[in-house]
Amino acid sequence: MRFSEKRNDSLLRSLYNPQKMIRKTLLLFLLLSVTLTGCRTYYQRQQQFNDYFRGGQLEQAADVLAGDRKGAKRRTRLLHLMNMGTVHHMMGNYAKSNAFFEDAYLLGEDYLRNPADQALALITNPKMTEYRGEDFELLMIHYYKAMNFIQMRNYDAALVECRRLNIRLNALADKYPSDNRYKRDAFIQNLMGIIYEASGDYNNAFIAYRNAYNIYQEDYTKLFGLGAPQQLKTDLLRTAHRMGFRDQVEHFEKEFNITYQPNRSSSNGDLVFFLNNGLGPVKHEWSINFTVVRGSGGRVDFVNEEMGLAFPFYMGDSGSSTGQLGDLRIVRVAFPKYLERVPFYTGGRLRAGNNTVTLEKAQDVNAIAFQSLQDRMMREMGTALLRLAIKQASEQLVRRENENIGAILGILNTVTEQADTRNWQTLPHSIHYTRMSLPQGSHNLTLELVLPNNHTGKSVNIAADIRSGQTTFINFFATESRRPGQR
Repeated sequence: MRFSEKRNDSLLRSLYNPQKMIRKTLLLFLLLSVTLTGCRTYYQRQQQFNDYFRGGQLEQAADVLAGDRKGAKRRTRLLHLMNMGTVHHMMGNYAKSNAFFEDAYLLGEDYLRNPADQALALITNPKMTEYRGEDFELLMIHYYKAMNFIQMRNYDAALVECRRLNIRLNALADKYPSDNRYKRDAFIQNLMGIIYEASGDYNNAFIAYRNAYNIYQEDYTKLFGLGAPQQLKTDLLRTAHRMGFRDQVEHFEKEFNITYQPNRSSSNGDLVFFLNNGLGPVKHEWSINFTVVRGSGGRVDFVNEEMGLAFPFYMGDSGSSTGQLGDLRIVRVAFPKYLERVPFYTGGRLRAGNNTVTLEKAQDVNAIAFQSLQDRMMREMGTALLRLAIKQASEQLVRRENENIGAILGILNTVTEQADTRNWQTLPHSIHYTRMSLPQGSHNLTLELVLPNNHTGKSVNIAADIRSGQTTFINFFATESRRPGQR
């Protein structure tokens, strides 16, 4: 792996002037006091909130967020808004939840790179920049907003979120032309179909279901080992039949190896039940040690032979006229990584009288998070190595003026070398769902949360009010999960 020497040297010269480095070092000393307090990961800094949230103590979790008066002003304000939106959604404060998510949506749309932040990140660490969100995190904002509107029975507003989803999905497809990347979301398309169908728009529901099925088959199976749920296949056939698309019914009957038989009572209503299972992963840090190898003409290589990495950098006079750089045998560069939080339950079963249906996994947020980070790891690697080279070059430029201050700057560079461990940590590990056709009226259902051995770990009573010809939605959260990295 090799990077452009000209680009590195040009950027170095634009950021660092040997005559100004002494004064800039004083600024870095001030930054040290900031970065030392930020050595913990984002998860660790949010430990109290995370403990309350993981334990289902939502009011206490909300109080912790509300008490963080600087939360909406820090570089993590997007995460603060998304956490507030999630907690209030789970508490049933749907309008308040949507207010937070709308602010998060607008922040994600209006985000502009701050050149000062970017420069500061190159001489300290990427946590100094505004957090802008992962692609899948920004999509999930619309998931929660749509579910909030559904609970308020405002299907028109939920469909607005569907349109916003489409815009984001199209932008993802344009952003990542490669076929081996996460750029299309099957679950979001499936959700769009469910909302369209609930609003009576069966044509758009069919299109969304068909898109979802294709993405499961073409992307999700390959990237995440997750095929199309059986419920999606049934919904796809039902909407095709309802629209009179006989050729599509025949095509998908052959595709699914099933025969569609309409057997729904016109007096029944539908229950669409979502289980948000466990908690998504958290970002942590890992690092690579590089050996500094001096070459001729001011060239320096940062090498890791075990991983086959070599990063050439032209240091100019700073690398050739002093012997100090050659004494720097090992340097460290930090990268983000995800740690899984394994959920206690593998899924669930929903029972209504003598009828029991198994909830099917429709979205693997955990797998998407890992894949998304892997997709951009080469870019992360390039940025981190550039940061490393700039830090090493700045140290040598300062050493030429003052050896003692240069040595202190070397310590400072080591201390400030940290990965960005911020992410939306209140997302579920995975989302499971099912659809049940039930007679009109009030129903007492039982949700059985299933352990890895397929035994029932916990049973929860669920009340559902079903209306004839309408769809009722329930969004249930089982946040029980192990701590990061525990199996």
